Amino acid sequence: MDFLRQHEIAEAGHRILNPFTDEKLMLLGSLCRLRPGQRQLDLACGKGEMLCRWSDAFGTEGLGVDISDVFLAAARERAAELGVADRVTFEHGDAAKVEATGYDVVSCIGATWIGDGLAGTLELMRPALRDGGLLLVGEPYWTEPPPAEAYAALGVTEDLFTSLHGTLERFEAAGMDLVEMVLADGDSWDRYVAEQWWTVDEWLRANPDSPDAPAMREYLRVARHTHVQYQRRYLGWGVFVLKVSAPVTS
Repeated sequence: MDFLRQHEIAEAGHRILNPFTDEKLMLLGSLCRLRPGQRQLDLACGKGEMLCRWSDAFGTEGLGVDISDVFLAAARERAAELGVADRVTFEHGDAAKVEATGYDVVSCIGATWIGDGLAGTLELMRPALRDGGLLLVGEPYWTEPPPAEAYAALGVTEDLFTSLHGTLERFEAAGMDLVEMVLADGDSWDRYVAEQWWTVDEWLRANPDSPDAPAMREYLRVARHTHVQYQRRYLGWGVFVLKVSAPVTS
């Protein structure tokens, strides 16, 4: 069973496909000082909730790109529901291969795997950004040093994430200035992860003979244990608002 299919099932009940609440999503849009007519490119956009809600609230326009036809169908339905389908569009494609320029906001929220990590993803995003625009990146970080067994349990290498301060240093090394951030908390994680437990449990009860059922049962078992033992305590998550660093003049 592939990773994408797994998440299409587990996140069927979600609008926001990250540990971010609706309130934090809208706070982030406000902090970005969004204005009518600004254009946003969202890489690995999922169900497009950010583009749709921000277009509805702030009058922005945008393009979302994702590899999941399931998620994109939900994004287009949401755009129609909110009456913003004339301002936001969604395309099926590899977010790592998008060629674009001139966007006021370029975002990749919780999908830095598209660039094999944070540094590579920032490099992918930068060419699409207009001068003076904003980069938004959603990224985990360690809230405290995790035990060695946490890396395997969470399916990450030891150097993939770093502390919150280490994340700032990675931004600076990439030539970016951190100008704002909105961080998730334990409750945000619970709502994102625990809702998946309910969704998968319901799916398994409705599809006990599906060829995907054994893999989803194991996914559910591991997800529960991993979250309560490691993820909730050690792994933070946030969306970071960045600007390209201004050149230093003497």
